[in-house]
Amino acid sequence: MEKNFLDQSKAPIYEALEKFREMRVVPFDVPGHKHGKGNPELTAFLGERCVGVDVNSMKPLDNLCHPVSVISEAEELAADAFGAAYAFLMVGGTTSSVQSMVLSCCKRGDKIILPRNVHRSVINSLVLCGAVPVYVNPEVDRRLGISLGMSREQVKKAIESNPDAVAVLVNNPTYYGICSDLRSIVEMAHEAGMLCLADEAHGTHFYFCDNMPVSAMAVGADMAAVSMHKSGGSLTQSSLLLIGENVNAGHVRQIINLTQTTSGSYLLMSSLDISRRNLATRGKSVFRKVSEMAEYAREEINAIGGYYAYGKELINGDSVFDFDPTKLSIHTRDIGLAGIEVYDILRDEYDIQIEFGDIGNILAYLSIGDRIQELERLVSALAEIKRRYSKDSDGLLSQEYIDPEVVCSPQEAFYANKKSVPLYESAGYVCSEFVMCYPPGIPILAPGEKITKEILDYIEYAKAKGCSMTGPEDSKIEHINILM
Repeated sequence: MEKNFLDQSKAPIYEALEKFREMRVVPFDVPGHKHGKGNPELTAFLGERCVGVDVNSMKPLDNLCHPVSVISEAEELAADAFGAAYAFLMVGGTTSSVQSMVLSCCKRGDKIILPRNVHRSVINSLVLCGAVPVYVNPEVDRRLGISLGMSREQVKKAIESNPDAVAVLVNNPTYYGICSDLRSIVEMAHEAGMLCLADEAHGTHFYFCDNMPVSAMAVGADMAAVSMHKSGGSLTQSSLLLIGENVNAGHVRQIINLTQTTSGSYLLMSSLDISRRNLATRGKSVFRKVSEMAEYAREEINAIGGYYAYGKELINGDSVFDFDPTKLSIHTRDIGLAGIEVYDILRDEYDIQIEFGDIGNILAYLSIGDRIQELERLVSALAEIKRRYSKDSDGLLSQEYIDPEVVCSPQEAFYANKKSVPLYESAGYVCSEFVMCYPPGIPILAPGEKITKEILDYIEYAKAKGCSMTGPEDSKIEHINILM
């Protein structure tokens, strides 16, 4: 679809809210704070302009569940800006976009081909609908310990071995910035009569700059979940779901309405509207600068020695088909520190909050709000951390990804009869819940997978290093639920 066919300088939800503010309407509806008057502390904290437009759906402001005016216009503008056939404003985060995407094409017993290094929201979707995952285990960079993209040959084999699968899902990109050959995967999926879905939680900017990896809509993917609040600048929890020409928009809206709130936040929706306008009118120049800053930071960090800020040199034409140039992913293991240890030091001693740290890497997330002076502060802090804390790297784990053994579907395991056992006694059993470090939210264990000693060792190591572990009923992660 031709981009910028519509007037991208418009922001219909924002404009409608500004008109509403001028009308000085007397509210006898929800929310109960009544334009902030009923909650002065909240108003003082957020500001009158903010709480004054935290309003309920009404005729002049449209309704997210069944939009016919300003929300519908905003969705048309978003679809045009992203080159999609249709776009849905999502107020439940990209988790709700991913789940709606999967639920729109999968039902109980359907197979879906996907990489195992997906966000937990994808596997949550399988718990909800009962679809069966066919995992394409990603290749692993042994030096960095990170999972890469899906190779074309692996996807081809998965499709040939599972001709009854309904869809193929691709990360575009991974958290670390790695991209698969999305164009080829879309073609393979369509030739087999399958849909191709893209988790583009970290790829919003791909649509708005020339030097980026290819976007899902540009290569004919059927659906894409786009996390506008990450690199796109909208408020946290706001997202978009994009669909192509061959997907029934009415059916997708019905699926979205199964789980999304009927009280859509106008703060979130207006932030999507304004941010889309900003990206459509300024995105190309802005993200060119972000890429240049990231490249500058990579050069400076690599000059320190010990660290490895990786980039396009990883590209191998297949499992690393492309790399997101805005991603500042840094391997820390060679200075003798786990990524999570560098993460903690940066926050606790240098007042620098990065996106995440795992066993061997950290990620500094760069986007439209970053400035070069802040990057220089990060580079200086990393140099000082190396000087103060570096040590021998012997004994550090390097492997981030462990191939799972799937015994049953996520839904079957999640709802099965289960019992809680001490973590160290669980080897050999089938897990019935999630265990993951968050961020990035990629499960170490998912429901239906066999628990192994290697996985348990990894969990204990991650806990000892200070990774934020989530998922199980036991918040201390000393016990785990297994199938009886």
